[in-house]
Amino acid sequence: MSYQHILLAVDDSPISYAAVEHAEKLALALNSKITVMSVIAVDPFKGVDFYKVAPAVTQYLFEAEKNALGRLKDIQETLIHHGVSTVETKVIRELPPATGILEAADELGADIIIMGSHGRTGFKKFFLGSVAQEVLAISPLPVLIIKSAQHTDS
Repeated sequence: MSYQHILLAVDDSPISYAAVEHAEKLALALNSKITVMSVIAVDPFKGVDFYKVAPAVTQYLFEAEKNALGRLKDIQETLIHHGVSTVETKVIRELPPATGILEAADELGADIIIMGSHGRTGFKKFFLGSVAQEVLAISPLPVLIIKSAQHTDS
């Protein structure tokens, strides 16, 4: 099977940069297009009066989007500099991360999703969930999960 359009889902973690390296190698080998994307989601504030925290949430979203756009631009420039012919970026707002990734893959007509996994295990995985695991379980597309080499969770 040929992967002509790679959806590369990144966040601000070091494992995302390992996923970038894998996506780059695959894109160069197959002459694929890459769309690099991030999801900016708001976590619900349970038991907090929204009107008191609204300015903080607005500022958080502004900063999160600014940081995501900068990170995506840096990754895009690096991939182009390394020879990937077509690299686009996309930011998804206000959706749970797995939902945003899957909707972007469908909207863009991606052939494969590449993303990192933080490698959480045990209780932390249960409590925090795993975006990579959710995408892998639901996606109709192939998903390449790049796992962290080190497991610092105990």
